[in-house]
Amino acid sequence: KLPTKAMLAGKTARQAEKELEKVYRVSPPRAALAVECARAALDVKKGLTGDEMALYIGIPFCPTRCAYCSFISADVKRSLTLVEPYVEALCREIELAGNLLRERGLYIGCAYMGGGTPTTLSAAQLHKVLSAVENFLPMEHCSEFTVEAGRPDTITAEKLEALKDHGIHRISINPQTMEDSVLQAMGRAHTAAEIVEAMALSKEHFGGMVNMDLIAGLPRDTLEGFARTLERVIGMDPANITVHTLALKKGSRLTEEGGELPAPETVESMLALAWPRLREAGYAPYYLYRQKYMSGSFENVGWAKPGTVCSYNIVMMEELQSVLSLGAGGITKLVDFDNGRITRLSNPKYAKEYLEGWDKISAAKGTAAEFQAELARRARETADGSQGTENGKR
Repeated sequence: KLPTKAMLAGKTARQAEKELEKVYRVSPPRAALAVECARAALDVKKGLTGDEMALYIGIPFCPTRCAYCSFISADVKRSLTLVEPYVEALCREIELAGNLLRERGLYIGCAYMGGGTPTTLSAAQLHKVLSAVENFLPMEHCSEFTVEAGRPDTITAEKLEALKDHGIHRISINPQTMEDSVLQAMGRAHTAAEIVEAMALSKEHFGGMVNMDLIAGLPRDTLEGFARTLERVIGMDPANITVHTLALKKGSRLTEEGGELPAPETVESMLALAWPRLREAGYAPYYLYRQKYMSGSFENVGWAKPGTVCSYNIVMMEELQSVLSLGAGGITKLVDFDNGRITRLSNPKYAKEYLEGWDKISAAKGTAAEFQAELARRARETADGSQGTENGKR
């Protein structure tokens, strides 16, 4: 965010980079990385308008819970009776949000469905949710719609067809590692071979428009294992590869139970290996962020092939515009970028509470629509004033 703001204020990329190095003591390689991602953010910001919002839809179910995970998600086997009522309630919230936005002339610019693992839903349930999105939300100008299909054990041809039929642009398959022993330590109920099969199936429906996530620093992983993972993932030729650093999150099984982790020096070597190899394979960094309690205090970096940047990731992490969040655990972020103010409105956290929390949910959606309508009004007034000044000069 620092170099993004510096360049918006008129500094050159080189000046922004030097400021990171001298004022904030950022190492030269990471200062250059931050500026490169800031350039991608500025490219996205050019196309944003006051009458659009980003959209997040949360599906809080997974086939099993990973050891490192602290997200608001539930093992679907234990919460099976909640899934269908949840889908019904989510469709109701989608309809409400769509009516509120359309009444005010607002629209969705980019969208993301995450979780959890959305493809834990059946093909019929995915169809129901996405039909509600198409029928009620103002998606006419939506430039991209990404859906997490993170776990290969949830991916079927029928589900991929349902996503494609509803205009989904990109999916995300997140192996985290291609080492079976590490997958087992994470609590994943699938193998690396199943990841390869899922990716091959996905290419039939989405071509190369797939993101794949990796994590450096997982239990039982080694530098050699991470190198093998990186080569196998690059070999599958996804459009995007996101390299995360393991974060020990409160509430995760890994944090509560402990476990043997690679040393920070090993994690640093993993990241140092990834950067030049990804560039060599044709990827460039386009967004980054840090979290608390990350191994070695490193960062998460998204890499993209030319023309495949996921603008939702940039908008979300750089907080360039408002994000309307639907579903359990969703946090709507109302961003007044020009004044540097962000207001957060939280939906009920868990699926059961979400089903019982309609009053809170509907009130938050009304607040979000009013906020964005006021932002759009201000943007129009500013544009009209600028046009008046230009006409006066003529």
